[in-house]
Amino acid sequence: EGRRLAARDARFVIHHAPFGELDRVLEAEGWDAVDGAGFDLGVSSPQLDQADRGFSFGREGPLDMRMDPTCGPSLAEKLARVDERQLARVLRDYGDERYAGRMARAILRARREGRLMTTRDLENVCFHAVPPHARHGRTHPATRAFQALRIWVNDEMGQLEAGLNAAMDRLAPGGRLVVISFHSGEDRRVRDLIEARVNPCTCPPDFPVCVCGKKPSMRWVRKKPLRASEAECTENPRARTARMRVAERLA
Repeated sequence: EGRRLAARDARFVIHHAPFGELDRVLEAEGWDAVDGAGFDLGVSSPQLDQADRGFSFGREGPLDMRMDPTCGPSLAEKLARVDERQLARVLRDYGDERYAGRMARAILRARREGRLMTTRDLENVCFHAVPPHARHGRTHPATRAFQALRIWVNDEMGQLEAGLNAAMDRLAPGGRLVVISFHSGEDRRVRDLIEARVNPCTCPPDFPVCVCGKKPSMRWVRKKPLRASEAECTENPRARTARMRVAERLA
């Protein structure tokens, strides 16, 4: 789709790069300021549906999960170097996984015993790592784990922070930032990064006036995030968890 747009409109330019390289891309294009920036933080459906990318436990695939399969270590390589405590933190912080400790222990045990070779193996380990009463809820027990591991493999939070800060730095006065996130951890990070520019004051709360001298550089266009309508969710179920936040650069 991107290539078709580029063929029809010379203003559309494609760069194969992560969010963290936004500054470099803008420099390459000679753009000192932009009128708007949009971030879609979701994984594309074609990526999820390709078994050989290793994103989905619904299809047998390798333990990869890299957005760019030519760069960085795969999930299998990262699991070979992580300890149980670090892995539990990944599952807890990036997946809000209630049974993070049990799941981390089970994953690393399965890897040591040679029982963790594919995404189906990982799904099975996650399923049996949680207590029996938690195995048959609304979502599969592996769902949060797969999300957390994907974020970890791709350093998605680090890339998000670098990309959003670069975008806000480059916005022209009146320029708008639009970000669509798909899980609570992402949305909290987006909110906090923008809020740090909306309310940058570091004075103690009991000070009657601001003395730190830090001035807002952004304002919320809408404080609360926008959610997809029921009609859109029916057409695209993956939009059900989407949250869109909008902010504007001040002069």
